[in-house]
Amino acid sequence: MFVVIGLAVVLVMVFGGFVLAGGKMVMITKALPLELMMIFGGATGGMISGNSSGVLKGAMGGIMAALKGNKWKPEDYKDLLSLLFLLVKTMRTKGVVAVEAHIEDPHESKIFQHFPKISEDHHVVEFIADYLRMMTMSFEDAMQMEDAMVMDLEKHHKEEHENQHALQTMADGLPAIGIVAAVLGIIKTMGSINKPVEVLGGMIGSALVGTFLGIFLSYLIVAPIAQRYNQVLREDGQFMEIIKIVLISYLNGNAPQIAVELGRRNVPSHLMPAFLELEEHLAELPPDLV
Repeated sequence: MFVVIGLAVVLVMVFGGFVLAGGKMVMITKALPLELMMIFGGATGGMISGNSSGVLKGAMGGIMAALKGNKWKPEDYKDLLSLLFLLVKTMRTKGVVAVEAHIEDPHESKIFQHFPKISEDHHVVEFIADYLRMMTMSFEDAMQMEDAMVMDLEKHHKEEHENQHALQTMADGLPAIGIVAAVLGIIKTMGSINKPVEVLGGMIGSALVGTFLGIFLSYLIVAPIAQRYNQVLREDGQFMEIIKIVLISYLNGNAPQIAVELGRRNVPSHLMPAFLELEEHLAELPPDLV
């Protein structure tokens, strides 16, 4: 939502200011289609040639993610903490055998299915299931488990940030591509040096639209979207970090309530549920889940 509002403000302020200053939009609109084809088309072609299909697909998805905002909302963090609480409580009170049914087939697990949004995210479900499975296989060294989880998260975050980096690289290159388009316009103008001054002025103005468009697209359109996507990735990545904190805390011998509380305190501040709020959420869980 804020990305769309920001883009609207950019368009109104930049072009509104230009018109109020006496500028004529007709010159920009006349040159815009071909300049946009050269600049944005060239940047898109460079992006395609410089990245794998997976990164390109992820970058396109990143634009949508930036427009939509964070995937995980305050209610989702309460659900995640509740899910982890139920799983580690089951493991503590009923043993590792009781939790195996839930992690071997999460789509049939009444615990996982009680939280549909989380259960639909295969990355989150697999991360929880894989490490709980390792715990049921007597891999209970908290330090080794934490090292394994950290490496797993770093790999996941690095892969996702490659998509964001592709967008940022595109933004960084747009001003230079705008200069290329402007130079081509000047070359065209020099080929018509015998034309009247009015015609040459129009041709030079059209060429300068290329420089403007490259800088405009870079700093006011693509770069803000890439920056917002980076923020979304960092904040949504904290969702996985909470899983690590809770499971490692439990492995260190803490009770499920303490492990979940440590996880709660690492939720981003503007999304973090209050202590009593989480307690009420846990108290409302159906008793037959454990």
